[in-house]
Amino acid sequence: MAPARIQEPPVSWPTDSNNLPTSKLNGSPANVAAIDDVRFSSNLQPKEYSIFGTHPESTILFLDVNILDSTGRLPYRGDVLIEGEKFAAVGEVPDVEALKSNSKVRIFNGRGRTLLSGLGDAHTHFSWNGGDLDRLGELGVEEHTLLTMRSAQCFLDSGYTMCFGAASAKKRLDVVIRDAINAGDIPGPRYLANGQEMARRDGELVGGITAFADGPDEMREVIREHVELGVDNIKLSMSGEEITEIRSAQDCYFTDEETAACVDEAHKLGKRLCAHARARDSVKMCIRHGVDVIYHASYIDDEGMDMLEKNKTKHVVAPAINWLIATLYEAEAFGYPHSKAEEVGYKRELDAAIAGLREMHRRGIVVLPGGDYGFAWTPHGTYARDLEHFVNLLGFTPHEAIIAATQGVAALLMRGHELGQVRPGYFADCILVDGNPLEDITVLQDHDKLNIICINGHVHKAGRKEYVPPPIAGQDGNMHVIVPDVDVPEVKRAMQKQY
Repeated sequence: MAPARIQEPPVSWPTDSNNLPTSKLNGSPANVAAIDDVRFSSNLQPKEYSIFGTHPESTILFLDVNILDSTGRLPYRGDVLIEGEKFAAVGEVPDVEALKSNSKVRIFNGRGRTLLSGLGDAHTHFSWNGGDLDRLGELGVEEHTLLTMRSAQCFLDSGYTMCFGAASAKKRLDVVIRDAINAGDIPGPRYLANGQEMARRDGELVGGITAFADGPDEMREVIREHVELGVDNIKLSMSGEEITEIRSAQDCYFTDEETAACVDEAHKLGKRLCAHARARDSVKMCIRHGVDVIYHASYIDDEGMDMLEKNKTKHVVAPAINWLIATLYEAEAFGYPHSKAEEVGYKRELDAAIAGLREMHRRGIVVLPGGDYGFAWTPHGTYARDLEHFVNLLGFTPHEAIIAATQGVAALLMRGHELGQVRPGYFADCILVDGNPLEDITVLQDHDKLNIICINGHVHKAGRKEYVPPPIAGQDGNMHVIVPDVDVPEVKRAMQKQY
């Protein structure tokens, strides 16, 4: 294992956060080809899940929308037809006039608003409570199930239709919620479920939500237990976290033998692995032994970067960059001062992570948004902040950030052939945005601007204005009384209860 709090060696890429090179701001998105090239082994294909409840005769027509299709093509105006669960026509819709006069067709007038694929999160914790994570182990299973269900709906309410589970606070919470979403019993995104994160007994981050294992044999046993529970992914907690003050992000707690055994057992059982891997040695172990999804990778060094570039078709990186930013700059209101965050190393880690992630993007390594939402200062419902960070800090163009959150997460779910793009034959998961995210990526954080949200060809959200157009002076022989367009105030609850 690596020594604690080591002095990291210098790297070959620029590291001065005040003087990092800027990326191109126009042209084709550079990450489209890289995402297309990702190839997880075919024996790791997850179970083919479907969401119940969309009638095959359901028909939805979007008129005059600005189509951002996530293929890399620039947005273009057109119409979009949804039949049943899937997009039937995009851009030009045959017999559109007949459809417009058909009373069975649900019609939405886009008026130039942007239609794009539903977003995706590559590092999801449905069961995090938005408060004291140490108390999750104390929360009763009944209350915790309701909280987890509410978080799942919050993702969908935020325009997220795809999520990759990154650890559950209790053994079966993710599995139960995934199955309830797929049965049509509760609203939520398409989901690949995880179990409790696995850690050595001297390396856990939060004890009450951890599955403990020491040594290759016990780790194999825990992985088999996870698979029997019905998980899709398995999480390894390989490195430390500065907020603990006893386990540094530069520490690696797994051995090569343990990592190799985990990968062998999980892959043999057809499951992919993801890993909390901030330390340079944990990142290199992930690459060396084939851990599929690498979380954080803050302290990657030159050797690790070269290894990752050489194997970039086999791995994706999800940095959860918002956790570092919020912990450093926004946690003081919750009792964790900026001075303490900087003292324990979060400023150093953030600077290293930004520089390394920029280099990954430059080299064509797939970096995906999402992660670690559900803490007190990274609350549920704020997931699209990651896209802003990708643009402002990591050198992505807005188009590349959206590609990563749509096509990229679809590839992570191993469903890039049917999810993550607005194309005929793809599942109709989409959002209609009042604005242009290529001009202002922050518009995706404003729930009031997410005017329509669809999943599986089903309308999850659409406001009154989408169904009742305002009267126009002169229409119907000027019979309508023209009144100011006043919204009825909405009563909103807090996103998460503080347990």
